[in-house]
Amino acid sequence: MTNLSPDETRRRRSIYLLPNAFTTANLFAGFYAVVQAMNGKFEMAAIAIFLAMVFDGMDGRVARLTNTQSAFGEQYDSLSDMTSFGIAPALVMYEWSLQGLGRWGWLAAFIYVVGAALRLARFNTNIGVVDKRFFQGLPSPAAAALVAGFLWLAVDNKLALETATIAWMSFGFTVYAGIAMVTNAPFYSGKSFALGRSVPFWVLLVLVGVFVFVSSDPPIVLFSLFVVYGLSGWVIMGWRWRRARELTRMRHANVDDHDLAVPPSAFSATHTFDSRQSPSLKQPDQAPDSTPKPPDRHDPF
Repeated sequence: MTNLSPDETRRRRSIYLLPNAFTTANLFAGFYAVVQAMNGKFEMAAIAIFLAMVFDGMDGRVARLTNTQSAFGEQYDSLSDMTSFGIAPALVMYEWSLQGLGRWGWLAAFIYVVGAALRLARFNTNIGVVDKRFFQGLPSPAAAALVAGFLWLAVDNKLALETATIAWMSFGFTVYAGIAMVTNAPFYSGKSFALGRSVPFWVLLVLVGVFVFVSSDPPIVLFSLFVVYGLSGWVIMGWRWRRARELTRMRHANVDDHDLAVPPSAFSATHTFDSRQSPSLKQPDQAPDSTPKPPDRHDPF
């Protein structure tokens, strides 16, 4: 375990008001969504889930900006997310349309709930291990927005579809969101785009443009944005898989080219062996011939 200084230990054990106030607002919005669904006000329930998303995004950034992160805040935020983005969307969808499907309806809702629980548990245990630029699996707020966005779109725009068709479409979105949360597909986290205490002027212009764009027709715009985001992880995974195959193919091609470029062996037919180049293999000098030579014809003897 990492050794922390006394100040760091005291800060980790502290309970800070500002970030935990946003977490409490997140929890209240999730609870309010369930209450409104029980009263048959499904549009208000969907809006409450989107408000919970806003509060959930603010508590972490406020804690980082004010340097008030704490272990208590992490656990409190996780429990609030399970309520607002795990239980609340499943119950709202079940009360709205899944109830008419019988066992398939509550099974779809349970798949979503267990997917959110597993997603949050894996996220808590993998902090500091995975790439911070990407989430491992669809984040639970985005999954809740995908489900609540379809509900809001269907109720606000009064889709001209049969009740059974709406129910099975709700079944598909709920099951997909639950399964996508426990996959390994990488979804962009946005944490690399960190805002400091002060921002450039163009950031304010972008925020104004986003508000205007969303306010033009919130159900259609929000649902479309989260559908695109809910599919982006598979696109990134496919691109990474294709890139890995290309790198593997290039690596094999480089290995084959290297094998072809290796020079032939020193004992191949293109080389001749010269024993004179090796002193250890040089033949010994011949001794002088001891056989007597015949006398020269001019020898007087």
